Amino acid sequence: MTEYGRGYGSEPWHPEDPLYGEQGSSRGQEQQPQWDGQQAHRYPQQADPYAQQQYNGGWDGSQGGQLPYDPYDPYGQHPPADPYGGGPDHYAAPEAYPPPQHPHPPQQAQQPPQGMRQQQQYQQPPHPQQGEPYYDEGTGAADDWRAGPEPHEPEPREPEHAFFADREDDDQDDADPREERRGGRERRGKKTKKNKRRSGRACLVVTLFFAGAVGTVGYFGYDFIMSHFGSAPDYEGDGTGDVQVDIPENSTILEMGLALKRAGVIKSADAFSEAAVDSKKDKILQPGTYSLRKHMSAASAIELMVNPKSRNGLTIREGLRSADVYKLIDKKLHLKTGTTKNVAENDAKSLGLPSWANDSAKIKDPLEGFLYPSTYSVGEKAKPADVLKQMISRAKQKYAKYDLETNAEKFHLNSPLQLITVASLTQAEGMTHDDFRKMAAVVYNRLSPNNTDTNQKLEFDSAFNYLKNQSKINISTDEIRNYNDPYNTYFYRGLPPGPIGNPGEDALKATVNPDKSNRWLYFISVDGKKTDFTTNLTDHMKLVKEFNKRQQAQKNAK
Repeated sequence: MTEYGRGYGSEPWHPEDPLYGEQGSSRGQEQQPQWDGQQAHRYPQQADPYAQQQYNGGWDGSQGGQLPYDPYDPYGQHPPADPYGGGPDHYAAPEAYPPPQHPHPPQQAQQPPQGMRQQQQYQQPPHPQQGEPYYDEGTGAADDWRAGPEPHEPEPREPEHAFFADREDDDQDDADPREERRGGRERRGKKTKKNKRRSGRACLVVTLFFAGAVGTVGYFGYDFIMSHFGSAPDYEGDGTGDVQVDIPENSTILEMGLALKRAGVIKSADAFSEAAVDSKKDKILQPGTYSLRKHMSAASAIELMVNPKSRNGLTIREGLRSADVYKLIDKKLHLKTGTTKNVAENDAKSLGLPSWANDSAKIKDPLEGFLYPSTYSVGEKAKPADVLKQMISRAKQKYAKYDLETNAEKFHLNSPLQLITVASLTQAEGMTHDDFRKMAAVVYNRLSPNNTDTNQKLEFDSAFNYLKNQSKINISTDEIRNYNDPYNTYFYRGLPPGPIGNPGEDALKATVNPDKSNRWLYFISVDGKKTDFTTNLTDHMKLVKEFNKRQQAQKNAK
């Protein structure tokens, strides 16, 4: 079919269409065309207006040289038939568009072109006229004329959104489709007023959509940036009122901040973490019970937390004996003296001591060496057992860093408890932290089987003072050498049964890493400010004489 083919309105074949047929001017006798040996139709009872027609001839004389009325030709001499009427649909068949005829009958029938013959061979027979029955030569049955296709109806259009609806333009949409077809090519490529209005509204909707999208993205983007890169929410100032906050053991900086936030002290845990890192105090903040204020800035809360006065804490200094720790706990909790000591003696097994803590029946106090020196938070309603458990837990946490079992074997000790005992002796005899490594070396050298100077006796005054629960410098030789007690290192070889105090971290470090520069065996503090170490008894006795002179001078001065 050519570009002038059928549309909504009927249009004739273009005169110059190659399928139009040969356009000769000769006239002759009318004959029925015989194409490829087949009849043009098979319905003898029906008058076919095209049956007597030649492709290069005219019409018969009965028409008087005038074109017959064609109900499907809108350009004929009579009004066009209504394509939406009740008649059959001739647009669906190729016969609906017959080739134009010459006004006079042809002189001689000619065969149509080869292309046309091939096309005509597959053409369907024309439909019967309205009111005539359909007759099938094969079966001899008659059928209703409505057996052909129903008249074409345009598909219903989908309703437009009310926003784009235009009632005035909708009236134009109901125009005759034939008129639209004839004028469609002229309007092609041009925008109507209606389309412009619709385009403008569509642009407005798209603009509003993108504006909303940009606003939404901007809002959440700002929230994301502030939450990830902006400053965390924080209060200002030092706060008001008073609030007590308990921070559990082993809490991280973030967990501390969360506890403070729940108590209403700070506004956000992130602000607390940032302030702790910025002030470089994240390493010194400790769990505990603090007396703080509400709605404080994170920086103010940290400054108050590192101030000992703000803590409802109990400070245990390095080397302090357990008996003295019990007294401090009783005082802090406003308890009768001896209350905490009774708890320690009766409930020692339920306080969380490690399995190797009680390896000797001669130990005077099983908690000795496990009440780790530090500052502990002790609330107003705390119980002695809770405080002791907190201290023991801290000790086990610290001791775990030193691999006590491996180091005990390294220094030929029997158990990790003996390593803690060495640390407690080092802590008790050392004057300063610089003394600790040499003091630990003295312990290991005196315990050595090769020690013939003291014959594996430690001879530490600190151990005798422990068993006597005293702190004396001047102890008589007769008393100290003749007092039979496992903790008396003048009387017994080797280590005492257990620790004689609670060592701190520096003493622990020195115990597992003693000074090996010399074989230190002797030590004495002449002036009471520093410790002098020697490797032989001769040098040591010289220092002892000097010490005695100083002591005598002090007595004379009094």
